[in-house]
Amino acid sequence: MNKAPKLMDVWQIREIVASHLNEIREHIYFSNDLVFIHGDSRLFRLIIQQKPPFIINDHRFGIITRGEGYVNFNLQDRYLSAGTFVYLGPGSIINPIRYSSDLEIFGVALFSQFPMPFGQDQMPSAFIGEMRDFQLPVSEADMITARQILESLWHLVRQAGYHRPTATALVAALMHHYNQLYRRQVDQRLATCSREQSIFDRFLQLVNQHCNEHHQLAYYADRLCLTQRYLSTVVRQTSGTTAKEWIDRALITRIQIALRHSDKSAAQIAEEYHFANPAFFAKFFRRLTGMTPKAYRLSSNTNTEQGR
Repeated sequence: MNKAPKLMDVWQIREIVASHLNEIREHIYFSNDLVFIHGDSRLFRLIIQQKPPFIINDHRFGIITRGEGYVNFNLQDRYLSAGTFVYLGPGSIINPIRYSSDLEIFGVALFSQFPMPFGQDQMPSAFIGEMRDFQLPVSEADMITARQILESLWHLVRQAGYHRPTATALVAALMHHYNQLYRRQVDQRLATCSREQSIFDRFLQLVNQHCNEHHQLAYYADRLCLTQRYLSTVVRQTSGTTAKEWIDRALITRIQIALRHSDKSAAQIAEEYHFANPAFFAKFFRRLTGMTPKAYRLSSNTNTEQGR
């Protein structure tokens, strides 16, 4: 059975940090607005000990400056090495797999109270629409630019009563830098990527964005202007997994989150996720997990209580 992701927001991170703050104080800044990791990975390791996978509801920007790791972001395994930029957006599901002992990270998580520099309709294109995450291998010059922005932000936020508009401007500069590099990567990929890989990548983005409402392959084939048969063939040949399995995997993960982290009834969840009726919803859930929605919720609550 797939394990339901835990919400890893500002309050969960605060609890994790509380008993370890003295040992990591020199490399972390924490407030209700943001968390900043300055060339360290101990917070990352502490979070992993909370038994992933996790789901986030904020924007996170990071750079890997040393070491390597394997992480599953939004259903896809990723290899991260030194010289990589990482972006994770709201709704991202994260499952760390393994990492080297010398892993070093610079990064910032911007929580809901942080004054974001852009309105929803003004966000740089890399952070809107169907894109939940991306990873960018970058040049040394691009890395230096990002490090300089992050270093300026690090020194600013550690000052008592720091000037928040300046912090917002620095975040805007970081986001523009990421966006410019992301757009450049997309252009290069479109020029060199196989048609099949492009179709699969687009399909997975659509699934992550629309699986709550659309459970059938026909919708995604229509969006991609392809026949269902051709899309099925491309997805299976590219990933080794059927297109319907990708849709069901994304959908069941979100349903498990709803069962575990909300008080909504099974009937309410069935309606929210566009099932024909509660009986069909229960049958779908049991087929994929081996449990009824009620049994899963009880099991999740029991495990949560035992972990406290």
